[in-house]
Amino acid sequence: MDFGTAVVLILAAAMVGIAYARGGEVAAAGWRGVWRAVRDFLPLFLGIFIVIGFSEVLIPREAIARWLGPSSGWRGILIASGVGMLIPGGPFVSFPLVAMLYRAGAGIGAVVAFVTAWSLWSLTRLPLEFALLGPRLMMARLISTLFMPPLAGWIAHLLFD
Repeated sequence: MDFGTAVVLILAAAMVGIAYARGGEVAAAGWRGVWRAVRDFLPLFLGIFIVIGFSEVLIPREAIARWLGPSSGWRGILIASGVGMLIPGGPFVSFPLVAMLYRAGAGIGAVVAFVTAWSLWSLTRLPLEFALLGPRLMMARLISTLFMPPLAGWIAHLLFD
């Protein structure tokens, strides 16, 4: 168990304890919320776990290390930026995928570029952004962040790889 998991489990235990201290109905409402979340998110998580599990066996570690590893330099950072831009969904999709890539040999620079591109350039969010913010604001945001994923990846590569 890593530190992040321990923090989440401690927070969960504290919330359960507080709910029971406030009374049985509060705790029961909390458990109903838990089961609602399980029902709503379980199909997504199962799909993610299947994609990650099969990616680990279908994409050779050597290929990930070659294309995204620390020695891939700018090429790996640019590839990761491009792939990060294409990944749909929220953090429940992207972060498990990033963790798998990192464990399989992707360098820190590529991983940081991937996450930064996913958060700044996600193509799946552009139609909504265009519709709600308009083309001018969308283009201003895209142009102003154009170099951020590769730059963030390169800085991470220099500092941590």
